Amino acid sequence: MPKPPTRLPNRIRHLAHRIDTTTPPDRDRAVDALRAFAVLGVVLGHWLVTALVADGGRLHASSPLQHLPWLAPISWLFQTLAVFFLVGGHVATRSYTTAQANGTPYHRWLKSRLSRLFKPVAAVLTLWTIATTALLLSGTDFTTVHTLAKLALSPLWFLVVFAALTAATPLVARLNPLWPLAVVLHVDLLRFGFGAAPGVGWVNLAAGWLVPYTLGAAWTRGELDHPRAGWVLLVGGTAATAGLIACAGYPASMVGVPGTSVSNLDPPTLAAVTFGLAQCGLALLLRERLRHAMRRPLAWAAVAFVNLSAMTIFLWHQTALMATTATGLLFGHLPGLHTPPDQLTWVAARLMWLPVFALALAVCWTAFHTYERTGGRRNPSRIVRTHRSSDRATPIGGRRV
Repeated sequence: MPKPPTRLPNRIRHLAHRIDTTTPPDRDRAVDALRAFAVLGVVLGHWLVTALVADGGRLHASSPLQHLPWLAPISWLFQTLAVFFLVGGHVATRSYTTAQANGTPYHRWLKSRLSRLFKPVAAVLTLWTIATTALLLSGTDFTTVHTLAKLALSPLWFLVVFAALTAATPLVARLNPLWPLAVVLHVDLLRFGFGAAPGVGWVNLAAGWLVPYTLGAAWTRGELDHPRAGWVLLVGGTAATAGLIACAGYPASMVGVPGTSVSNLDPPTLAAVTFGLAQCGLALLLRERLRHAMRRPLAWAAVAFVNLSAMTIFLWHQTALMATTATGLLFGHLPGLHTPPDQLTWVAARLMWLPVFALALAVCWTAFHTYERTGGRRNPSRIVRTHRSSDRATPIGGRRV
C-alpha cells in the first residue's frame, strides 16, 4: 500500500531538526535572535504607525501617533534600530578581527560585508523606477506617487549609514561609546539650546548610531560580558530618556510623526540615543535567555529563516504595505487602510490588516529573495547547508560553504 502523505507540521519539525543539528555548536544563537527581533520590530512598527489616507483622489502620509499621541509607548516597543546597530557592530568587529588574523586584505573583507547589503537594493530600485514611471504616465497624482515612492524607499537611508559604519570598523572598533555620545549631546545643545541651524543636527545621523555600533565592538572585546554592564545601560538609558522627555521637551515618540517640528529619528536626538542605550542594555541582559530559547529547533529554525532573509524582509516590507494600500483602493476607502488614523477603531482595523501585509510581503519574498543570495538562484532545500554565519560562511559537515 502507498504510504500516506507526510503531514506539513511533521515536515516542518523535521526541517527544523535538520537546521538545529547542522548548526555549528559554537555559534552564538543569541546574536541571530537579536537581529531577527530587531528586523521584525522595524517591520511591525512601520505597519502599525504608517497610515496612507485617501483624500480627494490623493494619498498622503499620516500616523495614529499624530492624532492619538498617548499611543507613543507603541513606538518604544517597535523602534529597534539600536539593537540592530549593536549586533552589527559586534559582528563586524569580530569579522574584521578574524580577517586580520587570516591575512585577508581590508578591501576584500569590506566587499564581502557589503555585497549582501547592496545586491538586493538593485531589485527594489528597479521595480520602483518602473512603478513610478508607469504611475506618472497613467496620470496618477504626483503627490500620491511621491508619497508611495518615498515611503517604499525609506529603508534605504539605514543601509547607507550602516554601510558607512561598517567601512569605518577598523577606525571605530576600539572607540569608547562615550565619545560619539558626547557628540550627540553637544549637537543637541547647539540645536535646541543655542538656536543653531537645523542642518547641524545631521551630524547625529552618524554619531547617534555610532553609539550602539561601538557598544557592539565593546561586546566583541568582552567588556560587556558582566550583567552589571547591561543593568547600567538599561537603568541609565531609561532614566535619561524619561528625564529628557519630561523635563527637556523631547518628543515621547521614538519614531517620526508627520506634522511635528522635532523628530527623535530625523535626525537622531539625544533622547533617541539614550533610549537606544536602554534597549542595548536589555538586549545584553537577555542573551542567556535567548541562547536557552534558541535550543528549541522550531524557534531556532524561525530565527535562521529571518536571518537568511533579513535584507529582503527589511527592503520590501514597505512595498508590501504600499501595494496592499494601492490595491485596496479598487474596493473603496477601507477602514484601517485609507481612512484617517484618528480613532481607536482605526487601530483595531489596522491590526486586522497585518496578516494581509504579511501575505504581500511573502509574495515579495518569493519573487526577490534570491537577490540576497550570493551566486544567484538556489534550491530552497539547501537552506540547511547555506545558512551563513554573521561574519563568515559557516562550516557545515566539515566543509566551508
